[in-house]
Amino acid sequence: MQSLFKSLGAILRLTGSALALTGALSALAAQGGRFSDRLDALTHFAPNWLVLGLVGLALWMLAGGRGLARPTPLLAAVAIVAAGGLMAPELTRSSGPTAPAEGETLKLIQFNLWGRDGSADGMVDWIRSQDADILVFEEAFARTGGVARALRRDYPYQTTCADRVPCSTMILSRRKPVAHKGLGASGTQDWLSGAVARFRTERGEFTVIGVHYTWPLPAGPQQEQTRRLARVLDGLPRESAIVAGDFNSTPWSFSLRRQDKRFGLDRRTHALASWPAAPFSRHRIDLPFPILPIDQVYAGSDWKTVSVARGPKLGSDHYPVVVVLRR
Repeated sequence: MQSLFKSLGAILRLTGSALALTGALSALAAQGGRFSDRLDALTHFAPNWLVLGLVGLALWMLAGGRGLARPTPLLAAVAIVAAGGLMAPELTRSSGPTAPAEGETLKLIQFNLWGRDGSADGMVDWIRSQDADILVFEEAFARTGGVARALRRDYPYQTTCADRVPCSTMILSRRKPVAHKGLGASGTQDWLSGAVARFRTERGEFTVIGVHYTWPLPAGPQQEQTRRLARVLDGLPRESAIVAGDFNSTPWSFSLRRQDKRFGLDRRTHALASWPAAPFSRHRIDLPFPILPIDQVYAGSDWKTVSVARGPKLGSDHYPVVVVLRR
């Protein structure tokens, strides 16, 4: 029996060491995202690398902390510090000015509908109950394409990202826009699934942009989409602009940090995890809570934040994000 406990302890120590080593190497490699878009893809999983370090250290301590796995505490410390360093700027930053819900407010819902699945009826009922002013949808096609159609009476003004190509990013509004256009393009590197709508109220005009970025891998196209969207913003009054979308990019990444600076807007979503809300991968892994904050909402200096909240599970693989702003 004693021999069995010794073997079990050795296995736990080696497992802990392997986890801590994986976390340390991954978190250190992710630091290369400062100069490499490929390595930057590792930054999106910074919380995972931190957890690997913590779990590795816990297993090593549980097994008595002896034997060949003695470097485990150092490896765990490297994983925790390196991964924590990637996350710290987001956890400590300001998400812009705040205000109570008085005066002219704007309620916006950002939601990737995940057109391949989900109950359109449940989505429509919840969206109607929110009584939002503007809806920004991505993947608004296939089965959930009925969501936009079902909401046409409530939101009669619907701007899509392109007229001549399949494109599923939409801006829906109660108020008629004074101008609107799609951002779809035919090239492979400059493709941007996005829409722009400009509105006018008693307080003046403001512009809403809805976008859907590609994945961070392969490296390059996502960063090019940022540059293209930034050029669109260069032609608009930034102080009144609002940008919402599924950016497929977390705030731990250097790409999103560079985007924040380039846009010149305050990102009002603050480490708000929004994916996954449904089972994912071929193994149908279902997590009890979201882990990746990839749905973002930006707003210019004219707007103060009243509230930012994550909505419920509605059949999509994303949670909706509900933002209330005051001008």
